[in-house]
Amino acid sequence: MRYSIDHKSPVPLHVQAENLLRQLITEEEYQNGKNIPNEVELAEMLGISRTTLRMAINKLVIEGLLIRKKRAGTKVAPGAVSSKSNNWLSFSQEMKLRGIPIKNFELHVTWALPEPNLTIFFNIRPEEPVLKMERLRGKPEEPFVYFASYFHPRVGLSLDDDFKRPLYELLEQEHGIIATLSKEEISAIGADEFIAGKLQVPLGSPILFRKRFVYDQQERPIEYNLGYYKADSFIYTVESTR
Repeated sequence: MRYSIDHKSPVPLHVQAENLLRQLITEEEYQNGKNIPNEVELAEMLGISRTTLRMAINKLVIEGLLIRKKRAGTKVAPGAVSSKSNNWLSFSQEMKLRGIPIKNFELHVTWALPEPNLTIFFNIRPEEPVLKMERLRGKPEEPFVYFASYFHPRVGLSLDDDFKRPLYELLEQEHGIIATLSKEEISAIGADEFIAGKLQVPLGSPILFRKRFVYDQQERPIEYNLGYYKADSFIYTVESTR
């Protein structure tokens, strides 16, 4: 396990532990039925008490993401990883769990002045530059999604960061930013000239357009993400439980 707890962070220790566990259960070895490390081992590894760790584990057990049995240990529940809003993943993590090989066709990171919608969302000045990341991704034979992400200056990302890593892993491990809340808007649009060129489709082709607004544990905005998906190559699934 490569995760750690920031004892100087204002984020409560049990909340940090909970978010680390949410990442841990997405790893392939634990998806295959292997027990997660026991409480003593995990608590010692993270430098927290067993009581604090147990609070985090209990939360995931209640949500049905972990199964704990006496003398048998704790395992990831079958089908725990889904598109439910309380367990959303980065694109890289989701595709890995689905067994879909992904190729990065383009990756561009630049500084840009924010448009009015970004100044409102981030609550920043129009002259304050934000980091913009553009990625064209898809299956090895063809791209099927174009992303444009903008990040609040407070996050601390720079052009020197390794953006080939899973984004939310990079944010947490290198900058101490835990992406906790995602709000999304999904609509259907026709491909304009720019998107048609990126996704290699005819002008006006149907595109699944998704806006994602990402917040940290204090519900402060950290990312404004736009995703453009080829309609015939991607299905967006939402699962709800009553």
